[in-house]
Amino acid sequence: MLFEPEIKVAVAEAMQKLYAITLTPQEVSINATRKEFDGDLTVVVFNLAKQARKSPDQLANELGAAIMESSAPVSSFNVVKGFLNLVVKRELWLSTFQTFSSSGYPVLPLNNPSEKPLLVEYSSPNTNKPLHLGHLRNILLGYSVAEILKAAGHPVKKVNLVNDRGIHICKSMIAWLKAGNGETPESSGMKGDHLVGKYYVEFDKIYKSEIAALVEKGQSEDDAKKNAPIMLEAQEMLRKWEANDAETIKLWETMNSWVYAGFNSTYALMGVDFDKMYYESQTYLLGKEIVQEGLDKGVFYKKDDGSVWVDLTGDGLDHKLLLRGDGTSVYLTQDLGTARLRYQETGFSKLIYVVGNEQDYHFKVLKLAMKKLGYEWWNDLFHLSYAMVDLPSGKMKSREGTVVDADDLMNEMITEASTITKELGKIDDFDSDEANRLYKMLGLGALKYYILKVDPEKRMLFNPAESIDFNGNTGPFIQYTYARIRSVIRKGATIESMAGYKTTAIDVNFAFNEKEYGLMKMILSYPYELETAAEKFSPAIMAIYAFELAKNYNQFYHENPIVDKADVNTSIFRLKLSEACADILSKTLALLGMQVPERM
Repeated sequence: MLFEPEIKVAVAEAMQKLYAITLTPQEVSINATRKEFDGDLTVVVFNLAKQARKSPDQLANELGAAIMESSAPVSSFNVVKGFLNLVVKRELWLSTFQTFSSSGYPVLPLNNPSEKPLLVEYSSPNTNKPLHLGHLRNILLGYSVAEILKAAGHPVKKVNLVNDRGIHICKSMIAWLKAGNGETPESSGMKGDHLVGKYYVEFDKIYKSEIAALVEKGQSEDDAKKNAPIMLEAQEMLRKWEANDAETIKLWETMNSWVYAGFNSTYALMGVDFDKMYYESQTYLLGKEIVQEGLDKGVFYKKDDGSVWVDLTGDGLDHKLLLRGDGTSVYLTQDLGTARLRYQETGFSKLIYVVGNEQDYHFKVLKLAMKKLGYEWWNDLFHLSYAMVDLPSGKMKSREGTVVDADDLMNEMITEASTITKELGKIDDFDSDEANRLYKMLGLGALKYYILKVDPEKRMLFNPAESIDFNGNTGPFIQYTYARIRSVIRKGATIESMAGYKTTAIDVNFAFNEKEYGLMKMILSYPYELETAAEKFSPAIMAIYAFELAKNYNQFYHENPIVDKADVNTSIFRLKLSEACADILSKTLALLGMQVPERM
């Protein structure tokens, strides 16, 4: 928080002076003062009171008086139930804002430039199905976390691990061979990922019918699931793939190329990117090397059937499979290999896996396996666990074809934004290209904001109808506020006496009102909100900050005429406030992957 370091020093010095108690500034606890109380910063005195053998109220009053006599930037204080609320001198707020309005906030220099990179892995799709709503939360969260970390001064690399091999891929391939009749994206008019996903669903249909037929012939359901011909064919195809069978590899390459083209189109519409792509087909053997390393070290063990396991019972877990008896890999195998590869390539300070909470156990196992192998960086593997996205209609199921396709959803949001915007009559003077850019901006902004404003750990219900609204806690509301501010600024800049407002210094004795004061404080809190969001890997913090800032600006706007020819000084200050607010809104929304319209 702004002025927090100075206040902590003043508290530590006062404790030494009053009670001969030595504290470091880091030991002083300070929070932002709650809105219902007068003050800017609140000193938590309860632990200090114990040390000084004083009541919290007595200590707070004595500390407040001592701080007032020091060089701390404090104009007054009050005590509420043992909490010491401090009011920062108004001229300091004003001078700080003047500096900001002149130069803006740089990227926060929080970290050593030589710091090893943070790797953020997100998306991680399977090539047997298109990206869907569940992927959207993953991708938007990962991209936003990476952008927040970069803005907070960290070196960041965005990576994507494509799951392009395994039994699930073989299922789509077998179904295409059986029912595809040579169908291609070109012949069908379908995006490649959609086409391959169609045959993943087709596999499930054939599989279920074969299970039913075997059960009718007298097999148990469990046996029927194992003996269904199409499943046996898929398993045989996986063995052929791992044996590098030429025909199998050729089909795999063809169908995967369809999927990659589809994925790239979706990423482009979504507005996300990656610094490096990894492919499981290129890395899974690395995991086998690590499995052998674990066997050689005696930290993994082999069963009679040839399968390899790790015993984690001493860590409160169980025995975990690392390699099947037939030599084929499991997900954990390749995660072991890619983790080591990435460390060898980058020496990362942290590898952040953006993966749903259904994989919590998997990542516990991954870390513990690396620990057993003796890799010192095992604890730098971090699982950014997020909860699932539900729909009003219930949970999505890929193999049943009941997912909400990401492309379809994004295009529906753009269409809905178009409909609502036209109904409100906000763009009557826009040409078609400008209007279409706005619809895309609003539709995708609504989607991104609705998803990112929810804390990652919370399960969420996505309701498209609620997300596109120009009122309330929505992306379009914030985007509309930004456009309103830009309109105000354009109007002010046309008035001769205010045209140079950007370079005009603010009078240090300017008497700002409470709405101006509140808005100024919110604007200046941006770097501290950013720092917190980076520490917690939470875009929700920046989303809510953007909403509160937009809401505050609108209240300020309705109660204070921005442009008043009769009061140039006040108008210039309010234009500076407006400019700063627009700048911060634009910066904050960019961290969420959102764009802002210059006019609406």
